Amino acid sequence: MPYLAFITVVWALSFNLIGVFLAGHVDSDFAVLSRVAIAGLVFLPFTRWTGISTLRKLGTMAAGALQFGITYLCLYRSFQFLSVAEVLLFTIFTPIYITLLDDLCQKHFNPRALSAAFIAVLGSLVIRYNQIDANALNGFLLLQLANITFAAGQVGYRYLNQHYPDQQPQSASFGYFFLGALLIALPSYLIFGNPAKLPQHLEEFATLGFLGLISSALGFYWWNKGACKVDAGTLGAMNNMHIPVGIVINLLFWHQQQDLPRLLIGGIIMLLALLINKSVWPSKS
Repeated sequence: MPYLAFITVVWALSFNLIGVFLAGHVDSDFAVLSRVAIAGLVFLPFTRWTGISTLRKLGTMAAGALQFGITYLCLYRSFQFLSVAEVLLFTIFTPIYITLLDDLCQKHFNPRALSAAFIAVLGSLVIRYNQIDANALNGFLLLQLANITFAAGQVGYRYLNQHYPDQQPQSASFGYFFLGALLIALPSYLIFGNPAKLPQHLEEFATLGFLGLISSALGFYWWNKGACKVDAGTLGAMNNMHIPVGIVINLLFWHQQQDLPRLLIGGIIMLLALLINKSVWPSKS
């Protein structure tokens, strides 16, 4: 739990840094690629290329491709269409996807999770009810893809560690996580990247450095390490703790304009969805 709690605060800050210093200024594909590269270099000295099973390598790479590569390429693009607070709130679906995917792994299905997803959608509509246009829809759908792949990466990595334990420390194989992310981020930058929007200012370089070293290298390692030590319910709950923290940081430090009553009503509806979803968690192991 301490791992998850600390990284929750780090990622809440990261959402704001992305929205304020990078979104619209630095090419999103380059931003993701730089995070992957920096984090990968951090773990390079710890990575063991022999003595790790092929299943472990491929499973960890798949988790990185999903949880980091695809997730963050979609996440960064969503900032083109949504405010920081909206991006934070629309990540509230992740625990629901974790529940559904964990049910799938356990070969069990509970309709409450699906009902919770529909209620959460209703909360999202309340927040953007008078601005539902192509941009809002694009941002929302990008985030849902990000939420699904983030959930799949967490559930998959947790499943890998539970059912195929390895005698080596997790740090010995976690470099493969960033290798998997690199296999997604590098082609995306080569195909879609815009060299004209590379970082130019000190705050942009500093933000990328923080995101690579702290949010990515330390963040993903500690988050996945913590995810392997808790049940699915706790993991799902912790996936949303960055939302209130991130919104508070956003309002206190950057004072971005928000329709607070609508944000509050939509957030309450989403919270109701989580309470419904939480009723299926105690049975998880």
